[in-house]
Amino acid sequence: MRRLLVLVLVLMFATALFAENLNGAGATFPYPIYSKWFSEYNKLHPDVQINYQSIGSGGGIRQLQAGTVDFGASDMPLNDEQLKSMPMPVLQIPTVLGSVVPAYNVPQVKGELKFTPQVLTGIYLGHITKWNDKAIASANPGVSLPDKDIIVIHRSDGSGTTFVFTDYLSKVSPDWKSKVGANTSVNWPVGLGGKGNEGVAGLIRQTDGAIGYVELIYALQNRITYGSVQNSAGQFVKASLQSTTAAAASLKAVPADFRVSITNSGGKESYPISSFTYLLIPRKWKDANKSKVMTDFLSWMLNQGQSMVEQLNYAPLPKAFDQQEQAAVKQVH
Repeated sequence: MRRLLVLVLVLMFATALFAENLNGAGATFPYPIYSKWFSEYNKLHPDVQINYQSIGSGGGIRQLQAGTVDFGASDMPLNDEQLKSMPMPVLQIPTVLGSVVPAYNVPQVKGELKFTPQVLTGIYLGHITKWNDKAIASANPGVSLPDKDIIVIHRSDGSGTTFVFTDYLSKVSPDWKSKVGANTSVNWPVGLGGKGNEGVAGLIRQTDGAIGYVELIYALQNRITYGSVQNSAGQFVKASLQSTTAAAASLKAVPADFRVSITNSGGKESYPISSFTYLLIPRKWKDANKSKVMTDFLSWMLNQGQSMVEQLNYAPLPKAFDQQEQAAVKQVH
């Protein structure tokens, strides 16, 4: 018995000694699927622990720049200036597709609301301030709308979800593009701020008359009503696996660096506020063991991991990405 106990302790010590920890931080948009992946990968490889802080894309980018994490995560592809600011060359690896939805809390409204690009822009510019505004009523004939103030909710932190939403608004509204623009953080004309998708979802739930933008899974998990959005083909489409996948199908080619926007993409079935989300992976690692762990995880993610995404209401990567992503992973060393 004593020998067995000693053996167990030795094995535990050896496992701890050779265990490898990776630390990452960034986007809240993909946090549910990243949490699932890291947990499942740890079950297969108990000696590997991948820790992830869901702090927003802006925070993840800053921590990677500062060298305080092994990898970052962002829903916004890094621009040339941001890539140059990194202490090392960085690869942007698309992981899944997701959708940002207009979620609202108006108990008096029965059924699902429809939102045109003009209505969403008008609300976030502060031009549409009442739920019974004629622009909302026009898109929702037959729906009884209350004479209630619209409480606008947005992100308070640097956020890839904000980039996706403002990227969409910039494409559908020259007024928004010139006055506010698209970024992870913007100067909001109106509204209250919540930290993370979690914070925005919480504010919507507790605020009568609120509207905010969150990643689809956060609306579903928090049981918040969300509306359909009119796409570039004039169709009102609700976010789903199918409509998010349809948005990606509009891509004619995959850029070598994967930097691409699919908001307001063509196609009758496309949901217009869809996006890829990215892991930000250093090309060259000082620690060869960590490099090996990361490349093994990425290969697993692009294969077995993709089979897990739909259960959390993300869409898997298009098949067209397979070869390019596998080639990108081989650049990590």
